[in-house]
Amino acid sequence: MQTLIQDLRYGARMLLKHPGLTLIAVLSLALGIGANSAIFSLLDAVLLKTLPVKNPEQFVLLSRSHPQGSKLSSNISYPVFAQLREQNHVCAGMFTVLDFVRLNASVNGQAEMVEGQLVSGSFHSVLGVKAVLGRTFSADDDQVPGANPVAVISDGYWQRRFARDPAVIGKSIILNGAPFTIVGVTPPEFFGVTVGVSPDISLPLAMLAQAIPGETAPAESYRHDALPHILARLNPGVTPQQASAALTLLLQQSLRAEAGSQWSPEREQDFQQQRIELTPGSQGLSGLRRQFYEPLRLLSAPLGVLMVVVGLVLLIACANVANLLLARATARRKEIAVRLALGAGRLRLIRQLLTESALLALLGGALGLLFAYWGNDLLLTLISSGRRPLLLQLAPDARMLGFTAAVSLLASLLFGLAPALRATRVDLTPALKDSPRVPGRGSSRFKLSQALVVAQVALSLVLLIGAGLFVRSLMKLQSLDVGFEQEKVLFLSVDPKLIGYQRPQIADLYRRVLERIAAIPGVRSASLSRNSLLSGGRIEGAISLPGSTSMSDESRWVRRDAVGPRFFETVGMPLLMGRDFNAQDNERAPQVAVINETCSRAYFGHESPLGKRFGWEPEQSSEIEIVGVVKDAKYHSLREETPRMIYLPYLQDSGAWRETNLQVRTANDPLSMAAAIRRELQAIDPNLPVFGVKTLKAQVNESLAQERLVATLSGFFGMLALLMACVGLYGVLSFTVSQRTAEIGIRMALGAQRGNVLWLVMRETLLLILIGIAVGLSAALATTRLTASLLFGLASTDLVTVSLATLLMIMVGALSGYLPARRATKVDPMIALRCE
Repeated sequence: MQTLIQDLRYGARMLLKHPGLTLIAVLSLALGIGANSAIFSLLDAVLLKTLPVKNPEQFVLLSRSHPQGSKLSSNISYPVFAQLREQNHVCAGMFTVLDFVRLNASVNGQAEMVEGQLVSGSFHSVLGVKAVLGRTFSADDDQVPGANPVAVISDGYWQRRFARDPAVIGKSIILNGAPFTIVGVTPPEFFGVTVGVSPDISLPLAMLAQAIPGETAPAESYRHDALPHILARLNPGVTPQQASAALTLLLQQSLRAEAGSQWSPEREQDFQQQRIELTPGSQGLSGLRRQFYEPLRLLSAPLGVLMVVVGLVLLIACANVANLLLARATARRKEIAVRLALGAGRLRLIRQLLTESALLALLGGALGLLFAYWGNDLLLTLISSGRRPLLLQLAPDARMLGFTAAVSLLASLLFGLAPALRATRVDLTPALKDSPRVPGRGSSRFKLSQALVVAQVALSLVLLIGAGLFVRSLMKLQSLDVGFEQEKVLFLSVDPKLIGYQRPQIADLYRRVLERIAAIPGVRSASLSRNSLLSGGRIEGAISLPGSTSMSDESRWVRRDAVGPRFFETVGMPLLMGRDFNAQDNERAPQVAVINETCSRAYFGHESPLGKRFGWEPEQSSEIEIVGVVKDAKYHSLREETPRMIYLPYLQDSGAWRETNLQVRTANDPLSMAAAIRRELQAIDPNLPVFGVKTLKAQVNESLAQERLVATLSGFFGMLALLMACVGLYGVLSFTVSQRTAEIGIRMALGAQRGNVLWLVMRETLLLILIGIAVGLSAALATTRLTASLLFGLASTDLVTVSLATLLMIMVGALSGYLPARRATKVDPMIALRCE
């Protein structure tokens, strides 16, 4: 320990003796380590962290599989779930979760839209979560449908809405028009079981009919439909295989009892093939994992790309610091030779040099942690800029500190070991002379420095090409013709069913809403739709055409949406032929439809579709008349191919009676009209739930959140890698020029011109750059093919992107070499020869 302390003290003095070198090394490492720590914090929050509950490793997710069928998220009905929960002996508890429930919460007459969930009565007890105030749910709260209108709120909602008032327990809250009583508050660290989401209010599943208007008791609503998610805690000592076998047996018994008299040998065979499958549930539920990470195709997922990118940035930083340490080791040859001559062992000197490297890494890691802390806010902003805000904890914690320490230690070995080995391999006789001649270009030290510069250039080029591809993909998506006019359109959503409106009342409500909004000064037109453009939602259906018997199963399927009068005018979707919907296209009028170009070509070729009829399967009727054709547009995603699209009048679509999207085209800034529109809606009904207010342009931008995340971060890290590579190149060439001062002086004394000296150094610079570019191009062409699924509108070998990245690398690299080359031309021959 005493020797270690001596090494640390001596290493600190040596770092302070060369503050410039230390500052550059620490800053390079901080950028590389900070980038890795920031991405790790995102990776940890999305993929690695377990649920903040007791013994999370005991949790499993249940799903029902069939060899001939697809596996849904659970594919288990409520009656089957109830039997599995009550009769199994392998699970300590089981619960189901209906998440993403929109609640119109009213407290003391003030209403707002909040995120909610419906859970089994054993939800909190199975998770091992205790209330910080009041109590959590019990099994009794979930026994009788509609009998226990109680609610448990999150710590965040308690703070935001009630200012942490302890008197909140027992307070009444109106949710979707039904009264509930708050009985408890969950701990601050508990966000539920879905990563990135923190429901404000939890309700017992037995209150389904009261929480969601139009639903019935769980046993009826989910008698045949699948529950969204089912989780269970296994008993200690029970393996997932044993639990799967036991639960599968219960499933088959339940299916036989449900079949009753309809049982047959064929159904028995079908029952025998169905199983309950278990997957690890310690990390909870997360759609983010599917969105941002694919373990089997790392470079095809955004998080995988970013992990590789920051790893390459760290390698470049380590190469940079290794070159600096090699240069310093050359300057310390005499010191090391004296130590060896006095009896110091080579291993002892290597340990001393590695201690200095570890100090550099420690300083770089500490500063990198600060950079990561600042970068987490940017990461969270970028990843939450999509259609749905995400709640992730990216603040530094013990896991992030451990990762940063591990990366710093690894970095110290990466950049410190080779210089330490090289520095301690010294020929004592020439090294102990008063004016030792420093090893020249043919030395192994110089070759290692050149190899490190080539590696930096190659890795930087790979990152530049990748960043260029992602940035150009984003630009192509942003410049894409979406088929509608994005500017000056405001979107907002309403859901009158949440406050008790029924279908006849809703039709009249929407008529009054559109009339009052259209009358606002500055509003050009207003309409409504069941889905909003590029919102991620879609509805499909299979059509039947009279006289058509050769249609394949795939060709029958179309997208559909229900829209109001003047919808196409409001969103700026050109009508190519026929007419738009009007107020007369109501539930009593003949059924009509408007189709898009793709649908017209697919079913009617070059014939006019106007007046043609179709129906929906399985009814096989042909009562719907086509009255118009609109231009193709993007609906679900900018990346998708244009689907066959059918628009129906809103009042003629039986499914368009829950959440509705309003579109308002304005003469000026649409957001400036939001307050006036809200006032008109409140004048119609003060309790009408209004949410999701945004512009159409903002909605289009939200659909590109993933692409923007990858393009922004890869572009930033690509430029950072370029900067560090150029610093490394500059450092090596500066050192080379300083060691060749005598040679340059002799050349100039013998008549060499400044241009000759400049070219002497630049030739070496360009050679290193070109070798690095050759290696980098080969690596880039091999790796960018793996990211093809993240690109749009260009190939992974896009010539323009590769050429621009290569040209930028040459230009910036040449500039880095020009500065020391220019300094070499100013060498005074007399001073250089006198020093020699």
